[in-house]
Amino acid sequence: MTRTPTARLMDGAGLARRVNAATASAVEEIRRRTGTAPCLATVLVGEDPASVTYVRMKQTRCAKAGIRSRHIALPASVGTGELVEAVAALSHDPEVHGILLQHPVGPHIDERAAFEAIAPDKDVDGVTTHSFAAMGFGLPGFVSCTPGGILRLLDEYGVDLAGRHAVVVGRSAILGRPAGMLLLGRDATVTYAHSRTADLPALVREADVLVAATGRPGLIRGADIKPGAVVVDAGYGPGNVGDVEFGAAAERASLITPVPGGVGPMTIAVLLAQTVEAARRRLGPA
Repeated sequence: MTRTPTARLMDGAGLARRVNAATASAVEEIRRRTGTAPCLATVLVGEDPASVTYVRMKQTRCAKAGIRSRHIALPASVGTGELVEAVAALSHDPEVHGILLQHPVGPHIDERAAFEAIAPDKDVDGVTTHSFAAMGFGLPGFVSCTPGGILRLLDEYGVDLAGRHAVVVGRSAILGRPAGMLLLGRDATVTYAHSRTADLPALVREADVLVAATGRPGLIRGADIKPGAVVVDAGYGPGNVGDVEFGAAAERASLITPVPGGVGPMTIAVLLAQTVEAARRRLGPA
């Protein structure tokens, strides 16, 4: 017999629409006041189909919000030096307010060196060590977009993180690690785990709040979700499959993000909002 899901869906698409509407209003205010609009520069290395699609999607969302786009397309053969030079040029361009370097850039490139060429005040994707340190110490700066979107979702659904045990499954520099820092900043007790963690299911069963961010479809079984837990699935694989076994998890969780329509839309919404904030800081307050 099929059980009826008990979890409430966390509608990231709906929240993203509201965030984007506020962003568009802020863009219009900046345009009226300064005569210009915020500008996001995107840098893409090679022609990976998924990356091309992601960048095009972000450009489309920028256009809808009134944000100007500038795109730098580089061949897959580009070296670290050339990529760093291209990113540094955007960092020094006063017409550019935010920079997005699409990940991944290729195994032959020092990706960290390329990220570090982004000026901190234009790091609207939150990928530099400066931004990570700001997140860790609770200082002003730009958060990594996916973790930032996750926090906005948790806030939207009234999830009180103080004292809760949050388990982050994933340790990437732009998702898992910063997500843990932001949760810690909200007084959660944070445990990091990953695909090689010994007895991962036992740790998942202890999580009041679970953030799955490994990119390994179905890694986390629904039966291991703690009853009443909040489940945030930041994974995505072919066939719209996340890191968490959705059907079984939804029977046990209190809140859960769908895949797609959960975390993904909020990532882009935060990127656009932070681009507008970067422009506001550079152009001056109202």
